[in-house]
Amino acid sequence: MSESADIIAATAARIFRDFADPHHVNSSADEARKPRLWQALTQAGLTLAWVPEEQGGAGASLAEGFVIIRAAGRYAAPIPIAETLLAGWLLSQAKIASPDGEMALAPMHPADRIMLNPDGTLSGSARGVSFAQEARHIAVCVHGGSARCVALVDAAACAIPGSRSIAGEPRSTMIFDRARPVCIAAAGDFDPASVMLMGAAVRSVESAGALESVLGLSLAYANERIAFGRPIGKFQVVQHNLARLAGEVAAAMTAAGSAADALSGTGACDDAVFLEVASAKIRCAEAAQEGAAIAHQIHGAMGFTREHVLHRYTLRLLSWRDDFGNESHWAAMLGNRIAAGGAEALWPLLASR
Repeated sequence: MSESADIIAATAARIFRDFADPHHVNSSADEARKPRLWQALTQAGLTLAWVPEEQGGAGASLAEGFVIIRAAGRYAAPIPIAETLLAGWLLSQAKIASPDGEMALAPMHPADRIMLNPDGTLSGSARGVSFAQEARHIAVCVHGGSARCVALVDAAACAIPGSRSIAGEPRSTMIFDRARPVCIAAAGDFDPASVMLMGAAVRSVESAGALESVLGLSLAYANERIAFGRPIGKFQVVQHNLARLAGEVAAAMTAAGSAADALSGTGACDDAVFLEVASAKIRCAEAAQEGAAIAHQIHGAMGFTREHVLHRYTLRLLSWRDDFGNESHWAAMLGNRIAAGGAEALWPLLASR
């Protein structure tokens, strides 16, 4: 990492450690800490890291923003930091200034569309929008014929049912019923497909960070839990499971890192970037499923209790699998793209990475 990325990583880790200790799972102080956590991140300029300085942001690079997201995953941050970073990045594509406060991004499902009406209002729905109920504004990629537009919408202008994800975090289907945006602007040469790529990469990096912590928790528990007079980590079957978990974590971190590097290098939606991001989303989703199962197997009944910190990570990991397209969606997209390029193009593409 660069020197600036190291500084950002250290700052983010310190803030999350001070205000988002994951062991406060069931503490009443956990909810009270959210505003303080958000304020600390805002004062450090991390919430608008991907917004250029001329638009009121920190002007950080994509690589530096991914450092923040990985730290948020490691601490299972209970706030929309990843969503706000993505929303700020999307708004900056149309040179729309990002507002203060929490933001969400819509749509997050690959099949959803928000349409621009002739009177300038927006209609449509967006499924599975994370932190929709807590966001003050929504960044929207708008479909309006051949026009490529980005809109900033006040969350109060949308219908937002009060539903939650399996991790207990706010997640809703947002209804845009002729909602009038606060601001809307053409995105120029911006490719809307980049939203899905960025979202998939963000969830992959976030998942890799969470899996790091799951491995750490599992190793600590295996060394502390005594059964038949010795730590369970001394038993071969547990050691085997820990090795499998470490392999899943290493694969997820490698795939997510490659996707982040590819996007940070070009930001373009070319075949090489698509290969990295699609592969990362598929592999990290698989690692989330397998890693969560192994971790709970190591922890036994203790890991299933609400009092234990493990579920704070594993339920988020399982929830993130569906965001910005699940592994089946990306596997089909990747297969179709490779098939369209022909057999002779596959090996050069793989060898170039």
